[in-house]
This record gives sequence, structure tokens and C-alpha cells, in this order.
Amino acid sequence: MQRLRLKADGRIVELRDGQEFPLAPDALTAQIDGATPAVRDLRRRARLTQQEFAARLGVPVETIRNWEQGKRAPRGPARALLAVIAHAPDTVFAALAKS
Repeated sequence: MQRLRLKADGRIVELRDGQEFPLAPDALTAQIDGATPAVRDLRRRARLTQQEFAARLGVPVETIRNWEQGKRAPRGPARALLAVIAHAPDTVFAALAKS
């Protein structure tokens, strides 16, 4: 069982042997900081429309559009959730569907 921790800056780290290891590679984290390509790429890799992606995340479709167009950037929990989706999308979507 993985032990994960959400950091104040939105990063998610895995806890192993008392040490923290980034869940997503640094390159992916940098993409999420830039937001525009990362959100669109994550959604396309999941083969979802903006409406479907928004529904699965529980956010308005306008939020997804703003992220993809670079008008806004995901922050805090949303940024962390996107990092986890990049790492294990099927697991995240299955967990979100149960809630």
C-alpha cells in the first residue's frame, strides 16, 4: 500500500522509509505549473471531452477550458489531483466514480 502526502504547494509525495519521493516526475510537475499543455494532454490521454473530464473531476467545464487556454492555472488540491491523474488515471477516475 502506497502512503501519499499532499504538500502545501500542491505536490504529492510518496512516503517510503521515512523519506519523501515525488509522485510525478519533475518534468510533469513543471508542465502542470504551466498548466496549458498538461491539462489538455492529460484529458486527451484519458480520451475524454472537456465536458466528460470536468464531470469526472467535479468541476465546471469552464474551469477545464480556462486551464487549457491558459487563462487560469490549477492550484492547490486541483493541481495535486492532476499530478495523481498523470501518474495513475484509471485509479483516480475509479476512486472519484465511487464518491
